[in-house]
Amino acid sequence: MQTPAIEMKGITKIYPNGVVANKDVDFSVDYGEIHAVMGENGAGKSTLMKMLFGLEKIDKGEVLFEGKPIRINSPAEAIKLKIGMVHQEFMLVPSLTVSENMMLREEPKKGIFINRAKAVEETRRISQMYQLPIDPDTRVEDLPVGMKQRVEILKALYRGARILILDEPTAVLTPQETEELFRQLILLKEHGHTVIFISHKIREVKQICDRITIMKNGRSMGVYNVKDITESDISRLMVGREIKMNLEKKQARPRDVVLSVEHLYHGYGEGRLKVNDVSFTVRSGEILGIAGVEGNGQRELLECITGLQPIQRGKIRIKHNDVSRMSIRKIRDIAKTAYIPQDRLLFGVASEATIKENLLANRLSDPEISKAGIVKDKKLAQKSRELIQEFTVKCDSEKQTVDMLSGGNIQKVVVARELSMPRDLIVIDQPSRGIDIGATKFIHEKIFELRDRDAAILISSADLAEIMELSDSLIVMYEGEIAAYFKSLQGITEETLGEYMLGIKKQTPEEIKEAFYEQ
Repeated sequence: MQTPAIEMKGITKIYPNGVVANKDVDFSVDYGEIHAVMGENGAGKSTLMKMLFGLEKIDKGEVLFEGKPIRINSPAEAIKLKIGMVHQEFMLVPSLTVSENMMLREEPKKGIFINRAKAVEETRRISQMYQLPIDPDTRVEDLPVGMKQRVEILKALYRGARILILDEPTAVLTPQETEELFRQLILLKEHGHTVIFISHKIREVKQICDRITIMKNGRSMGVYNVKDITESDISRLMVGREIKMNLEKKQARPRDVVLSVEHLYHGYGEGRLKVNDVSFTVRSGEILGIAGVEGNGQRELLECITGLQPIQRGKIRIKHNDVSRMSIRKIRDIAKTAYIPQDRLLFGVASEATIKENLLANRLSDPEISKAGIVKDKKLAQKSRELIQEFTVKCDSEKQTVDMLSGGNIQKVVVARELSMPRDLIVIDQPSRGIDIGATKFIHEKIFELRDRDAAILISSADLAEIMELSDSLIVMYEGEIAAYFKSLQGITEETLGEYMLGIKKQTPEEIKEAFYEQ
């Protein structure tokens, strides 16, 4: 019987606040396989992999490497054992070239100086060896997302990784880039490498993986051959019930224009414009989606609309209010705008404050909650408990601090705060990033419910399946501009959108303008 490449036996991780992240988990992988780790957000899959890579300390249990007991106390020790990890947020220095990133901290020397020619030569050698071509002299900031991910994979391989942990690797990729990644992973597998594939996308796991370990509430629900288990069985094991994502979506009935963006520019002095002459409208009772490879201006556009970024030229109107240079607070209060940001920890919550304080931060002027500047604490606690129940936030109580929650439950706190008050315009950036299928379905249902109550909704998502499911109409952004506008998604495929997202296709300004005027 073949000795596994890695075995983790009886792994337990308990945080100082008493939260049990993993309890008696067994996990093993063989060389030459692609092994999926799936589970709801907070199920313990990421914590388990962080312990394997030395980012978290194991409280109980043992790890065996090729049959021998080991301790992994840091990523440096994991790398020595030929274990590499590619994080969802890339760990690259944007201003450096590909070869400089590849050799960072392991630079070849010529005397006391860095041998740049050797670094370029080594980058070419490793990229040719694994059939992952890339230009060593290109600055990372100029690379598309799929190529940045390739650099991360090559970095790990250059350092000798035979076991590669990939955390949600397709989250920001187009269908074309995803297919290319899968081709690369199959080649790695054929070279005898092991890939641990953390993902919440069941169909992708079925397409690429050999085996799957399913996690639930910090425990392993078993290891299965992917070919022998159905999608509904995977869903049931992950959440305790089968979740069907095909949501009931009524026909949209758009009415009056709520948001109008006219010839918007942002990003002067930053190399190239992040938002370059963008114009569009969103109407009440409509969900307008924004698709695009990350880094093409979607985030900056939404931040301009919500006041987080200044605009250089153009005009933004929400109903009858010119909000082009309004403060964030006025945009929220006067123009009745809600915003769910991409970075929930930086912009969405005060992580060291309680759930109650975060949930009700935008209600302190509500006479039901406060009077003459004095907060009615009992009313505050009661309202927060109601929101926790309505939005199914998994927590001990409203007094728990937000930094003790899983990523999915932090997102629910943000969603509960932003979507529980009457708003004319709702702006959402990456509604389901890093959260499980149960939470995703719940948030999608809330979005449809608010649209049907006549809210105007603007959504950006890197997940094409999600943006196509949610949107009534759609714009595609490429290099800060609108590359295409579709007033209906009937007959539009993910592959078609991918071509516009990659700049392979682009509608003319006249086509885009004509499509908008046909609304």
